[in-house]
Amino acid sequence: MSVDFNGIGPGQVNTQKTTADKSSGTQNTQPSAGEQAKTQAQSARGENVNLSSQAKDLKQLEQKLGNYPEMDDERIEQIRTALENGSYKIDAEKLAQKMLEMDESIFG
Repeated sequence: MSVDFNGIGPGQVNTQKTTADKSSGTQNTQPSAGEQAKTQAQSARGENVNLSSQAKDLKQLEQKLGNYPEMDDERIEQIRTALENGSYKIDAEKLAQKMLEMDESIFG
């Protein structure tokens, strides 16, 4: 069941974690006792789900990536400081190349 609050649906909610959330939160990969009991009960009734090895690999990768911050706060601060004191240099050729690569990846 989903509830629509002021026209905001479930696909419109920002669920991304911030750097602070990721560093303060710990991920528990072990199922709780209640989850284990539920899994055992479902298995006893013949209700079980088997994940492919690819799905398991994707889940492991997702968990590993979840430990990294979405942004490199240290690098952002370095760039911000360089912009403020006027020492930030832009490599126009490198910028143009990256723009072309992005265009190619989007439009083919």
